[in-house]
Amino acid sequence: MRHRKKGRQLGRQTKHRGALFRNLVTSLLDQERIETTGAKAKEVRGFTDRMITLGKEGTLPARRRALGFLRSKAVVSKLFSDVATRFKDRSGGYTRIIKTRRRIGDAAEMVAIELVSRQEPTIKKKSDARTTQPAPTETATSP
Repeated sequence: MRHRKKGRQLGRQTKHRGALFRNLVTSLLDQERIETTGAKAKEVRGFTDRMITLGKEGTLPARRRALGFLRSKAVVSKLFSDVATRFKDRSGGYTRIIKTRRRIGDAAEMVAIELVSRQEPTIKKKSDARTTQPAPTETATSP
């Protein structure tokens, strides 16, 4: 019986599962959108919300706790400077999960998990030279 056993095992041992969650949360906070399986995304959601709450707290002990989990100084500095300021008026629910597709190999349900107030990447428009085609030239016909 699984009484009082919280969380999914995901077919991994404890240390491997913890490392997986750390990597996923680090990638999510760095990229602000990742694609993974539905079960992994549902588990990562809680860890991500906890890290963003630490970022909103902004104290040195909170920064050290975040560093202990994330293990990337660049992501922690982004969390405390950029991400936490975007969510300062929000009291929870920092992520959203969007179903995307079924994975071809094993038909696993793939989802995209992203931060709610994600900054849209600026896409540079390519020149319209490809879309504009030159007008066809008329050939001179002799009468």
